[in-house]
Amino acid sequence: MTYVKPPELVTAMIDAGESKIFMSARDTVIRAYMAGAILTLGAAFAIKVTVDTGQPLIGALLFPAGFCILYLLGYDLLTGVFVLAPLAWLDKRPGVTFGGVLRNWGLVFVGNFAGAFTTAVLITIYITYGFDTSIDDATNQFAAYGQKLAAIGHDRTVGYADHGMAGMLTLFVRGMLCNWMVSTGVVGAMLAKDVTGKVIAMWMPIMLFFAMAFEHSIVNMFLFPVGLLLGADFTWGDYLLWNEIPTVLGNLVGGLAFTGLVLYATHGRTAPRRALPSEPVPVTAATGS
Repeated sequence: MTYVKPPELVTAMIDAGESKIFMSARDTVIRAYMAGAILTLGAAFAIKVTVDTGQPLIGALLFPAGFCILYLLGYDLLTGVFVLAPLAWLDKRPGVTFGGVLRNWGLVFVGNFAGAFTTAVLITIYITYGFDTSIDDATNQFAAYGQKLAAIGHDRTVGYADHGMAGMLTLFVRGMLCNWMVSTGVVGAMLAKDVTGKVIAMWMPIMLFFAMAFEHSIVNMFLFPVGLLLGADFTWGDYLLWNEIPTVLGNLVGGLAFTGLVLYATHGRTAPRRALPSEPVPVTAATGS
């Protein structure tokens, strides 16, 4: 049997969070860098497939490949440590402080952004033939792909801004829904001990988030810089205010509220079962029996 039952799963989650908090800055950044690069390359691939086939569902079906690869290689995403690191602090593991949690989050954010931006630069070179042409050039065989990337960045910054605070709320909620699914994928990888089981458990929630166009802070670290590099009509300020910052906050709240804290509360700190009236009262020293 390779299935890990929920109580053991929560212990594994806490152990993982503790190990990430105590990991060296060097290893934390390296693993986060590679996670950001691989995940966003998977996103670039999924969008290319969508453009080529005209079928967004096919892109969503294939997108989880990058996520599965990075987690099987032991790399870390911000959306994952948002859930795992705080559990070690809540569980009062020795030496774990809230400052250590924030340190882990900060290092992973930096590493993820660096990896995602690297992919953005490489994909821009790929699309523009080393900046020798543009996405508006009819002779560029990747013009439609580049135009799609540019449009995503515009629609998911300026598009939210056009709705004011209602747009900001929508963005935040999409970030919450996203990490509800992504963190479920992270936890899903711990539910099985064999590679096949891990991949299946990760694939389903990740496919759902991509198909629903929820907002993922690390994927967006690629989508918006690549759009800007390709000449999209929005600014770095638009990206930070009308996407990245609210998305990060939504990812944090959604992952913790709907995945980490729920599992910890019901399986890590399980309430004692209430005895039925017909059951005998347990014998204890306090009763003198």
